[in-house]
Amino acid sequence: MSENFETIEKESIHTLKFPHIDVLTDKEAISQRKTDLERAQALGNLEHSKIKIYFEDNESKKVVETTVWALTDDIVVLKQGVGIPINRILKSI
Repeated sequence: MSENFETIEKESIHTLKFPHIDVLTDKEAISQRKTDLERAQALGNLEHSKIKIYFEDNESKKVVETTVWALTDDIVVLKQGVGIPINRILKSI
């Protein structure tokens, strides 16, 4: 899946702009995204495991390898309080 995705460091995420439109339209894909993010949070908190998050900002597709520390209804919270809007995430593995 990493084709056409620009690798970005989590420290640069705060400079990105995110549209409010969801990148996913399929209800099953949206449900799977939530399940995958909840699993990533558990792995991050219990084992400090890193995952890859594939997402889109207002310019292009990006990927970051990081640890998920928390989830809100709208945001994935990474280390140092950096956040990615859930509606902009395509996949996490």
